[in-house]
Amino acid sequence: MTGQKYILAFVITAAIFGTAFYVASRFDARRVADIRATQEAISIDILSTETQFELLGRLDCSTITESAVLSEELNDLASRLSVAENNLGSDDPQVILLKKQYSLLEIKDYLLMQQISDKCSKFKPVSILYFYSNEGDCDDCGRSGEVLTYLRQQYPGLRVYSFDYHLDLSALQTLVALRKLKGELPAFVIGNRAPIYGFKNLEEMQTIIPELKTLATTTAAQ
Repeated sequence: MTGQKYILAFVITAAIFGTAFYVASRFDARRVADIRATQEAISIDILSTETQFELLGRLDCSTITESAVLSEELNDLASRLSVAENNLGSDDPQVILLKKQYSLLEIKDYLLMQQISDKCSKFKPVSILYFYSNEGDCDDCGRSGEVLTYLRQQYPGLRVYSFDYHLDLSALQTLVALRKLKGELPAFVIGNRAPIYGFKNLEEMQTIIPELKTLATTTAAQ
């Protein structure tokens, strides 16, 4: 009887672990699918806006400035990707692929905003290129990310583009070279200015980005 009890206990334990693993796998699969669906929607929106901009060379700039061009969608996708990275791990192949796709969407959106800004003098987006690392060589990246998340929530019009500095993506490395980053992290590029390195608290970030004063805040919106 004792042997049977052990066997029964083993079977029950295996069943519990198997069920938990299956549920977790299904949960992660749904999360990845949700992220992919959001990415595809954003990709279509970017392509649509870019195509409209190319087709209508003399487009009335008010048509562009009156619309929130993907800022909220990109922020939402960044949050979803962060959750997936925490659950699956930063070295998970699916997470790496999603991060590459997201980074390309960010770069494309960044370039599109520059094109619109060049054409429409009244449209001057405030943007931050933020470069971080998950490889243990950036002690302040976590705190920097929290500050930027707060700023993004406080100023919905602020466009924060976050990039994993070590991500193996040629387009990203080209952006790094063009912005003349020297590898010190965290790194920030505000507008077209020279890179800024090291952790900056909330007050410091607000000081070095005076353009924030031109943006509406969530408090003002309420």
